[in-house]
Amino acid sequence: MTEQKATNVTWHDHTVSKAERQKLMGHKSAVLWFTGLSGAGKSTVANTVDHLLHSKGIHTYVLDGDNVRMGLNKNLGFSAEDRAENIRRIGEVAKLFCHSGVFVLTAFISPYRADRDKAREILDQGEFIEVYVNASLETCEGRDPKGLYKKARAGEIKGFTGIDDPYEEPANPEIVLNSDNKSIDELAQEVVDYLEKNGYLSA
Repeated sequence: MTEQKATNVTWHDHTVSKAERQKLMGHKSAVLWFTGLSGAGKSTVANTVDHLLHSKGIHTYVLDGDNVRMGLNKNLGFSAEDRAENIRRIGEVAKLFCHSGVFVLTAFISPYRADRDKAREILDQGEFIEVYVNASLETCEGRDPKGLYKKARAGEIKGFTGIDDPYEEPANPEIVLNSDNKSIDELAQEVVDYLEKNGYLSA
């Protein structure tokens, strides 16, 4: 658990409520948390969903694992502790986006169930939508878009998820996308269909 180190700080309530921001946007807001092995298609699906929602006039933003590690989390590595802090920070940033009335799509391996659950806990009911991009290790290793599996197998990368570090599958994700045998467009449409069916795309 991360300690509160700063003292003499007081939470300041916003004059404009989240509900009022959502009304202005014309839709609800939520965090779409894409999780899965490297190479499963998380970032590609998230960006395609982003495009589909944007075309419908929905306000969105994508937080991608590698991009965030180049800025906000550039001081974190890939130990279990650093992975937990990486996800904690992303959860807090995603919460801010959600409060602003925006859909935020996060694409992170986020291998540990407990870390994802903590991100869920800081959001209101129904605001955390866990999207499990489910692809077999064989499929992901065959794709290997960044050449990371090859390096991990050669021992050049230590603690690589799926090889010598675990990936804990979601226990009860809101959405499961089977990316072994479906196209990116099909997977993205499944996410949009879920949002439409559950009333997220209207205020």
